[in-house]
Amino acid sequence: MKRPVRTALVGFGYAGRTFHAPLIAACPDLRLEAVVSRQVEAVAEACPQVRVLASFDEAVADPAIDLIVLATPNDLHASQAEAALKAGKAVVVDKPFTLTAAEARRLAALAEAKGLLLSVFHNRRWDADFLRLKALIAEDRLGPVVRFESSFNRWRPEVRDRWREGDGPGAGIWYDLGPHLIDQALCLFGRPQGVSCDLAILRPGGRATDYAHAVLRYTDKRVILHADMVTPAPDARFAVHGARAGWLKDGLDVQEDQMKSGLTPGAAGWGVDPRPGVVIDGATGTREAVPGPPGDYPVYYSAIACAIRDGAPNPVPAQEAVAVMEVLEAGLLSAERRAEVAL
Repeated sequence: MKRPVRTALVGFGYAGRTFHAPLIAACPDLRLEAVVSRQVEAVAEACPQVRVLASFDEAVADPAIDLIVLATPNDLHASQAEAALKAGKAVVVDKPFTLTAAEARRLAALAEAKGLLLSVFHNRRWDADFLRLKALIAEDRLGPVVRFESSFNRWRPEVRDRWREGDGPGAGIWYDLGPHLIDQALCLFGRPQGVSCDLAILRPGGRATDYAHAVLRYTDKRVILHADMVTPAPDARFAVHGARAGWLKDGLDVQEDQMKSGLTPGAAGWGVDPRPGVVIDGATGTREAVPGPPGDYPVYYSAIACAIRDGAPNPVPAQEAVAVMEVLEAGLLSAERRAEVAL
């Protein structure tokens, strides 16, 4: 019997505590060996059997660690991933992969040269609504898609005192939610021809972008990606229009809230969407609710373990995350120039 992949989680803020620690713990082929954090009491309460390390360097130097998971501020991702790879560790990086496409390409090349797994936690590939949408497109229920709108909105009118809303590198909603929106679009439609993006700070006292609106140009369709923190009615998630039918979806995937409430990943009711999307026939106007499979974030770490132990496919290869960073960076340049940036 193969031993579990011994894992160190670096960072125990929101992402580490809410997403990575529970998902790693729920995977029988991984063992959460250590957490790097100054929040010793919080880690001990949530993960009582786990060692708490004081520094990233301790985790990288520990021969008992096979996999390093980075849930640290965005501006640390590139340097920490590079150090972990050079130490011979497999690496999972929370999104965004890096701050620049050049950094992403360099890390992908380093991992390939060393023959090590490097993956990015694009967990929303396993949202219930996205799994349903992928199936609808694969089944050709909608006809060729001509307009795709994906929104990830929040109502947070007060600026919070946290690094994601500060003025440091990698802060703001385009770096925070943009990677989710971009990755899903690229999974469905591939690389666009051009990106037009509008970024703004709309909240009084805001220091980081809290509004992002991007249009990805394809030959036969337009993909509209939107995220903001100023929407009092944030229900609309997807509006996908094909040549024969459309699909409308309200509400976000439930897995994040389930983990915040303490539900164990994979438990009864896990990932079940209470608000399935509706297919609308273009010719008749008939509306049909189309429930889909439950969301499945646990599959990501199961696939990571299989990739490390058995050479199975990486669930999110580094090159796919590089493509996300190239679109994200094009969006930043487009907003600065106030013009489309070709890819």
